[in-house]
Amino acid sequence: MDAARDVFFRDGFMRANLDEMAEKAGVAKGTLYRYFASKADLYVAVLADNLDIFLERMEEAAKPSGSALEQVRSIGRFYFAHWLEHPDYFQIFWAIDNESVIGELPREVIDKIGGFWEANLKVLHSVLEQGVASGEFVACDTWEIANVLWSIANSLIESDSTKARRQIRCRPLEPLYAHAIDTVVRGILVDPSQVELSPPATIRPSTLVRHDSQ
Repeated sequence: MDAARDVFFRDGFMRANLDEMAEKAGVAKGTLYRYFASKADLYVAVLADNLDIFLERMEEAAKPSGSALEQVRSIGRFYFAHWLEHPDYFQIFWAIDNESVIGELPREVIDKIGGFWEANLKVLHSVLEQGVASGEFVACDTWEIANVLWSIANSLIESDSTKARRQIRCRPLEPLYAHAIDTVVRGILVDPSQVELSPPATIRPSTLVRHDSQ
């Protein structure tokens, strides 16, 4: 796994070489296939390797004392910081969306990733449920709101994956990410004035495509 991680994170999935992984691990190439059905299976296994640690840290992020609003914000800050520190692991989203490129993933791999996502959504869902129970949030479909927040966070992170997407976004990612979370949560607050949204910015057409140095 360590050898595969080194090669995958250095070269990406398409250019990563299984022969080099086997050599770095000190095993025969055939040994890899005793444990992993394909290169894609090994790749996803590497990407999923820190899932348990991630869940523990997300649970910690959901624990600060204070309002449910602050707990949701804390989870959001953790998720963004984790992406900044471990961007390579977020390629798991690319992997499951591109089976046509990397090959069909085993059912058990898909189930493992799905179980991980559900476990993390349950952490966020629990915070939202507590907010409704305490009267801070209005009665709503908290599971749906959790999925909306999760989807928005991942979509914004994905918008930073290529230079072209960054140019199209034409806004700094971190404040946009925080603003998006606040906008959703503001919609379920009993007292929306708890969240003060920043005024709209004026974007000139000339800023829609940025130079590489910006």
